Amino acid sequence: MSLHRPTRLRRRAATLGLAALLTAGTAIAAAPAALATPAPTPALATTPTHTGHAAGTRLGDVRVLAHFDRAAGQAAESIALEPGGGAVIGMIPGRQVVRVAQDGAVQVLVTMPLPPGGGGTTPVIGDPVVTGVARSNSGAVYFLYSSGQGGLTGIWQVRRSGEPRLVVPLPADTMPNALVIDGKRDRFLVTDSAGGRIWQAPLRGGEASVWSADPVLAPGAFFGANGMKIHDGAVWASNSDHGTIVRIPVTKDGGSGRAEVRATGLEGIDDFDFTGRGTEILAAINQSSKLVRVDADGTHETLLDAQDGMQGTTAVAVRGNRVYVTNGANLVGNDSNLLLAKLQRR
Repeated sequence: MSLHRPTRLRRRAATLGLAALLTAGTAIAAAPAALATPAPTPALATTPTHTGHAAGTRLGDVRVLAHFDRAAGQAAESIALEPGGGAVIGMIPGRQVVRVAQDGAVQVLVTMPLPPGGGGTTPVIGDPVVTGVARSNSGAVYFLYSSGQGGLTGIWQVRRSGEPRLVVPLPADTMPNALVIDGKRDRFLVTDSAGGRIWQAPLRGGEASVWSADPVLAPGAFFGANGMKIHDGAVWASNSDHGTIVRIPVTKDGGSGRAEVRATGLEGIDDFDFTGRGTEILAAINQSSKLVRVDADGTHETLLDAQDGMQGTTAVAVRGNRVYVTNGANLVGNDSNLLLAKLQRR
């Protein structure tokens, strides 16, 4: 991709975890399965620096579970949790899916091939990327690959052999970003950041269709719909350009209802998850390298930022009292990592 993109576009790309794609002249070579640990970086504060605020969920015992090889393109982008405390992580410019064990050991599961022509037709960013990841109850690992023309854009599965299998093809003009499994309806849901849509497709594979194209999902100058979760009878999605979180009710027949904006002022928001306390949310703000808590009324407060070691924060996943957070180090720093913290409910 050209090194001479307009400053505004470069800034917007960095916001969404894709700065490496804007500064790399050629595709990044696949990293080996055995990963070297990057040079040490300053330790994270075990107690966040933001204290003394109003009551609400806090984070404690923040530590790095795994460091990734940023020089090899391992900019951590997405999280799917596994039993036992491990996680599956999508790596955007490296075109990889990796597994992080409970002890922090990193294993590459798959590295996607370049599409015919190199992927220059990938919408918005011009380089092929692995984005969202998901894990089914049976243990199957799925991921999204956006590569423009060439027939590789879509939902993929990591086979036991380690080979990728295309499960659901998506149109070449889509930029699939977040992947969610709707187990109640046996379907995938996928945000399309370029088209401002949410797609649906059967878990068994087959043809995808647009589930929602509500205007609140549309992009401004760069990316629209980004992160996504299913919660309390609705699909929730973030819009990076507009800095919003929206709620779309699911109708009785599985369709989409009328969307409503539930939070604003979150420019550069990427992924998010619910804390388990009603509709309280933890959201990754990539542009400003922050993790924020978003309350039910839409107000928000920073829990972790650069003082706590955040570097291009991309994703968050909650399980019980554990919080997993990825930093892509795409805007600042060089320590792409997976953090682990404990929820402290007040």
